[in-house]
Amino acid sequence: MAISIQNYIILANFDNEMSKVLSAICIEKGGVALENYVGRFFAADVLEYIVEYGNRLKKAGAKIEPDVASVMDLFEKQFEKVKSLVTPNQKPIHEMSLEEFEKIMNI
Repeated sequence: MAISIQNYIILANFDNEMSKVLSAICIEKGGVALENYVGRFFAADVLEYIVEYGNRLKKAGAKIEPDVASVMDLFEKQFEKVKSLVTPNQKPIHEMSLEEFEKIMNI
């Protein structure tokens, strides 16, 4: 995936849709609090990936519109709240090769 603003927007939309699904699952499972749902770890990993993607866009000097920049700031603030939930490893998930990821996940 080539790094671009359009791909960042796709990732942001994915996160929004995933959040809706996670909330629906929690409700369906009897009103489980999102903080207690096991899927919160996956959501934290996704958020970590999106924040890093945004950081790479900034470092690449991409022209970022103000509305996209505000979304990036929002994601960074959200990530700070769930930073402790990301998958622990020596290497951030967004820097892993597929083989490294499969080994960590025991696939």
